[in-house]
Amino acid sequence: MIADGHGKAIGFALAPGQAHELPLAPAMLNDLPAIPLWVVADKGYASNAFRERIWDMGARPAIPAKRRDGAVACPKWAYRCRHLVENLWARLKEWRAVATRYEKTATSFLAVIHIAAAADWIKI
Repeated sequence: MIADGHGKAIGFALAPGQAHELPLAPAMLNDLPAIPLWVVADKGYASNAFRERIWDMGARPAIPAKRRDGAVACPKWAYRCRHLVENLWARLKEWRAVATRYEKTATSFLAVIHIAAAADWIKI
């Protein structure tokens, strides 16, 4: 999921349950409406290739390194904004169909996520 600086959803991509989301992340950056100043992600997205892709698009990565990797620059003040995505997921999971994944097909589950995200945009 991609969220803006206010914690509202911008885009989604659905990965298979047994696969990691990192291969989908560079393609999702292409769908951004504008080039952000920072791209904040958790350690699961710690990849030199992904960081390079972020630098190449003109943004700065705020992705901490994994323990096995060498140290990288990740400002703590920028990484703290990651809670916006976590809070967004918490709001989306208020929808029972999102939290329990009653929808069996990927298409219908993604549709429910889009409806929940649209309702979150409308909420004040």
